[in-house]
Amino acid sequence: MNRLALLAGLSLAALTAGSAWAAPFMIVGNDEKLIWDDEGKPVLAAPGKDNVLIVDLANPEEPKIVANLPLKNSVVGPPVNVAIDPTGSIALVADSVDVIKDGEALKQVPDNKIHVIDLKANPPKLVETIQVGKMPSGLDISPKGDMALVAHRGDNSVGVLSIKGTSVKLVDTVPMGDIVAHVAFSPDGTKALAVKFPGHKVSVLDIAADGKVTYGKVDLPTGQWPYNVAISPDGKFALTSDNGNSGASDGSVDTVSVIDMTATPARIVDRVVVGDGPEGLAISPKGDVAVAVILRGSNASKKAYFYKKNGAIDVLKIDGGKVTKIKEIEVGGLPEAAVFTPDGKYLLVGNYLDQDFSILKVNGSEVTDTGKRFKVPGHPASARMGPG
Repeated sequence: MNRLALLAGLSLAALTAGSAWAAPFMIVGNDEKLIWDDEGKPVLAAPGKDNVLIVDLANPEEPKIVANLPLKNSVVGPPVNVAIDPTGSIALVADSVDVIKDGEALKQVPDNKIHVIDLKANPPKLVETIQVGKMPSGLDISPKGDMALVAHRGDNSVGVLSIKGTSVKLVDTVPMGDIVAHVAFSPDGTKALAVKFPGHKVSVLDIAADGKVTYGKVDLPTGQWPYNVAISPDGKFALTSDNGNSGASDGSVDTVSVIDMTATPARIVDRVVVGDGPEGLAISPKGDVAVAVILRGSNASKKAYFYKKNGAIDVLKIDGGKVTKIKEIEVGGLPEAAVFTPDGKYLLVGNYLDQDFSILKVNGSEVTDTGKRFKVPGHPASARMGPG
């Protein structure tokens, strides 16, 4: 057995034995209910073909699928509606949108479910599906792994979930007064940030030692239509991807807002100009580089002046509190999720229309495309990384 095969075998054995993982794992949600035609118009398909993947990244340049679960998920919403807990024991998948028959046509309707996957089972399996608020979207699991927060886009609220082993329950709902797209914990678990998509704001949530989540009406002005938020590993700053134009490309540049988390209260200290339509967003575990995933009109009408076949990532160098765009790298069609490996040496970007992931190498703020693609059995709508 060669070394790579041995590593893959050992990592899978570790997973099935329920012991500490030997390699990082990624979760991917593939949505098979929505694509776009040449005119940029949505084309719906009946549910039943979505899937959720668990991917072994022992060798990031040759990912291996170790589980494929037939679970519904959606590209509607930011590409952070899946998550793995810090111990690698469970995964959560937000099921935001369903497709139903409306006469002879199909239409999208809000769903309200979160799927809970037992990653220690052999093979990983669905253990329960719980009901939460309407259109659960961007979610995050706390650093301790004992709770999760999920944006209820259809209910203008944030759901609070308790996690005890594989038992996950909705224990509280925090009204936000506006549509929330995504919510993320600070590294110390005492705060969270929630982006208000049509309100053009990011809100600060306080989290008490007993897990009580409160919203003190601290709202910070981002750029237009913030869709995603990421907090640095040291908790000193955060970034929002400001999608612009109500969540679609329009040929105009957009921004990433920089939040100083050390200030009291936290405040917006800068905006970095990026390309057209940032959705996915990720900060390296090393904290020295981030990427904004740029749509560039790749799902727009092919006749649109701003249409490009492929999207891109904008690489953002981080030097203390200063964030600077240093380059743009073309990836695939309609890129959504971006995930760094736990050691910060690789970046994977999910290309929805191409049904694959671009694999890039990272060395400090230098990001280069390996030219390799990881094909997946579906359209990758979301992805998150597990522990190293």
